[in-house]
Amino acid sequence: MSFKLLKNYIQNKMKMSHIYQPVMIKSLINNNGRNNSKNIAKEILSYDPWAIKYYDDIVKLMPGKVLTKNLEIINRDKNFYFLREFNSLSVTEKNELIKLCDDKINNFLKTRGQKTFQHRSKSSGIIPSSVRWQVLERAKTRCEACGVSNDVKALEVDHILPKSLGGKDELSNFQALCYSCNSMKKNKSKTDFRYVRENFKKRVPNCIFCKNKVKGKHLENELAYATFDSYPVTKFHALIIPKRHVADYFSLTKDELLSCDALLKEVKSSIRAEDESVKAFNVGINSGEAAGQTIFHCHIHLIPRRVGDVENPRGGIRHLIPGKGDY
Repeated sequence: MSFKLLKNYIQNKMKMSHIYQPVMIKSLINNNGRNNSKNIAKEILSYDPWAIKYYDDIVKLMPGKVLTKNLEIINRDKNFYFLREFNSLSVTEKNELIKLCDDKINNFLKTRGQKTFQHRSKSSGIIPSSVRWQVLERAKTRCEACGVSNDVKALEVDHILPKSLGGKDELSNFQALCYSCNSMKKNKSKTDFRYVRENFKKRVPNCIFCKNKVKGKHLENELAYATFDSYPVTKFHALIIPKRHVADYFSLTKDELLSCDALLKEVKSSIRAEDESVKAFNVGINSGEAAGQTIFHCHIHLIPRRVGDVENPRGGIRHLIPGKGDY
């Protein structure tokens, strides 16, 4: 890893959904190129006073994965992360990279403001500890969306109807969600998971997608998984599939939609990292027999496209019906 490579990544290629990446790079530079996830979490905490456990997991799941894949900037050994060829950086280069990270963080915070950490505020200290305990006890210390145990992922108390939509600080409006489900739900969904968790386990014995009898899972999250199509239209043709047996896209819950969308973007990034010839994508959903659906378990097609794979790509999915692609 050269100074120029790292500088170019921070300045031009770093795409941020939060401040995690520049904070992590700064932390590694300031600690001789090596640091563990808990210390990196503490660096993030300097911008947001929340639980270290939450950000310890965030480091592993988000910037840690992104930065170990991007240009091989970082190596990982268990809970420790290493900047490759850190010793080749001069003091001046380190300071310049830190300054670039600071600029990235400050510009992001300036644009987003308090919204950057707003998703964490729903489980803040305004909820009395006695009430929080009642919520967790009622949920049997499991996420009421995906069912994961509190021993595996930290649970948070979520407002079913978000406060931004008029929700109240009442026991009847609280549910226990793991940090992943709560983060995906954000303050846009009012799904009451207390009564739907069992529904997310719905499987049909003869459904190929319920049995996962496909070419192996590529990626997954709590409510959906991704795999490669058994009859690909192009190389790396992928499917995003909700884990619950649900017939079509329009029957997905808000949180299943968010989970599928998150996987769609993650798979897209992994395909592009694997194959530089991929320049575009078609995203398609067959909903109903008349639309060509043959497996009645919702699935979303992500089809990589390359220059020259068809003579004239103009019209895209309009070509589903002959003669309608040209306009």
